[in-house]
Amino acid sequence: MSLPEGVLLSQGSPLLAALENLAREARCVFFAGLPGTGKSLLIHQLAHVAHARGRGIHLLQWDVARPAFEASHAGRRYPQQNGITHPLIRIAAGHWARPALSRWDAEAPASALLIGETPFVGHRFIDLARRDHDAAERLLASSATRFVIPVPSVALRRHLEAERARRSRAPLHAREREDAPPDVLRGVWRELAGIASTLGIGSAAQDGEYDPAIYRAFYERLLGRWHADALMIDERAATQGVSAYQFQIPTVELVPSDDEAAQFIAAAECAYADPEVLERVIAGWFEA
Repeated sequence: MSLPEGVLLSQGSPLLAALENLAREARCVFFAGLPGTGKSLLIHQLAHVAHARGRGIHLLQWDVARPAFEASHAGRRYPQQNGITHPLIRIAAGHWARPALSRWDAEAPASALLIGETPFVGHRFIDLARRDHDAAERLLASSATRFVIPVPSVALRRHLEAERARRSRAPLHAREREDAPPDVLRGVWRELAGIASTLGIGSAAQDGEYDPAIYRAFYERLLGRWHADALMIDERAATQGVSAYQFQIPTVELVPSDDEAAQFIAAAECAYADPEVLERVIAGWFEA
């Protein structure tokens, strides 16, 4: 049997089998984790696998929703700082995501699949990892909603960093220009490893090197209240000449309208008028 259009993984691959199970059983799939762990490619591959099964593909991605907030009339007051998303935008986007999710569930056909990108680090969509008494809670707690933590091997992580550097010099898609470069990837990892150490999850790896065991344990703890599975990865897909941001199938993106952006930014401004409070909330993003 030939592989569906756009699928880059090998026939018989354990990774492909895992994606096929998700495409068959899940209503929502959120790929959680740091940049440089293969989330974008897995979203791309799951979308094509699920589309081949006749499912409509909807996407909720941090790197798509965040620019919509920043480009809105209200969001222009909070531009990026040294390439880093403004804290108030991070708060507003997270508060928007939960009602957007529940609205999608109420309106989308039963056959539709929502695939999400949830970095969590630095308060990026962290609201989806937390419990709340709202309409999204039922869907997030459902066994039909799966959080997947891609955990690349050390060798694959090095490969992904090298690919990130190469694509930044010769991008195949406009979004690749905005991907965090390898030095930022390593910096974010060191930050996470330090937090993990303070939480009693292992100890920071020697010289700050990426450690799959610490990484997996940290995200499993963060997502302990939901249906979450670590996906150990050591397989390289045949991505030459292909961008993970270019789909060969129709997709629908969940993005805020200008009015929604204004609403949630205004609420964040009111709740976090004190810059010191805002800074503490962002710094404590990993706390329940």
